[in-house]
Amino acid sequence: MIDDDVPAGRGTVSRGLVGLLALSTGLSVATMYYAQPLLDDIRSALDLSTGAAGLLVSVSQAGYLAALVLLVPVGDLVARRRLIPALVAAQAAGLFLFASATTTVQLLAACAAVGALAVTAQIGVAFAASLAGDAERGRVVGTVMGGLLLGILLARTIAGWLADLGDWRTPYWVAGGGQLVLCAVLVARLPAERCAPAAAAGPGLGYRAAVASVPRLLWEEPLLRRRALYGAASFGAFSTLWTPLSFLLGGSPYRYSTGVIGLFGLLGVAGVLAASLVGRAADRGRAVQVTSGTAVLLLACWLPLGLGRHWVVALVVGILALDLAAQGLHITNQSEVYRLRPEARSRLTSAYMATYFAGGLAGSFASATAYSRGGWGAVSVVGACFGLIAVGLAVWDVRGGRPAIREPARPAEDIVTLR
Repeated sequence: MIDDDVPAGRGTVSRGLVGLLALSTGLSVATMYYAQPLLDDIRSALDLSTGAAGLLVSVSQAGYLAALVLLVPVGDLVARRRLIPALVAAQAAGLFLFASATTTVQLLAACAAVGALAVTAQIGVAFAASLAGDAERGRVVGTVMGGLLLGILLARTIAGWLADLGDWRTPYWVAGGGQLVLCAVLVARLPAERCAPAAAAGPGLGYRAAVASVPRLLWEEPLLRRRALYGAASFGAFSTLWTPLSFLLGGSPYRYSTGVIGLFGLLGVAGVLAASLVGRAADRGRAVQVTSGTAVLLLACWLPLGLGRHWVVALVVGILALDLAAQGLHITNQSEVYRLRPEARSRLTSAYMATYFAGGLAGSFASATAYSRGGWGAVSVVGACFGLIAVGLAVWDVRGGRPAIREPARPAEDIVTLR
């Protein structure tokens, strides 16, 4: 827990609380991914067209992107200890709606709601950063992000197992019940944060002003802009790999089954392991070295990935390297961005994650187009371009004498307690 008498930036968060926040973010973000392995079953059960079934994923992603801009900033207006449980309860309602849907309209509405409310995970990361002291923020954010990554990695596998035990609705009934239990635990355990969302930002800050201030933060904070570009490059490279990978593995020469292809997702555990280590390195003042190293790795990994067209060992090595690079850079970005304005951490999250997610959408679109026109070799070129962007940013920062790091921008006197 956090001592109410300890100034912001100097508190200590218990391991139990960090674990609870990691669990909460993992379960919240997992809701976006339950449908992916179930699409064929949903299509058959409700007699949907293939296009309509595929639209479920797109609608969920669209809801998530909209909520990054429109919902996440609310975390700077309302005490997050109250906001997070409320959103988790709303997630449970969305999951139950999905589980009971009998028409396409109901499914699409449920997908939009579940996707939008998955940003609860991002509010949780910002909350963890607010509770942590300066010397431990990287470690805490890294651990909570590790929970988020595990949620993404395990969601498809767990949904498939639960569907095998029942039907495609079973994962959603179970997940909805789990979110209600989580809500009760969060209400009981989340502490007051020593951050001043509305108060420190000014008494006149309302919802519209908070949302409007998100692009202004990007304009006013050079570090945020550069870290957002790093994030877009890392998630762009990540999406460039994972979007067409199933086509590569399902075709010649591999011809793997769907189950075997799904196992490749578990290689992303490397990114989870990297999250805490990278966070600790950032806490020790090594953000510049970590940024440069992960940017170079984000480019270099495309050599073995390119060779992976015919050599599975090279493909595995490349996937491990890409996950380490992408997640390591992402954790460092967040650790540094959260040092900027304690009273605006949710809006900083909104600005950073919207840019990050835009990079991922660009990577998905570019890689799908590249694969259809030039095969895996063209995909590798696209991914290397994202790596080059990251390396270029790192060189610019170092040569320009403006490493993308910064100390906290607000004195302790500006911080008040929210309850």
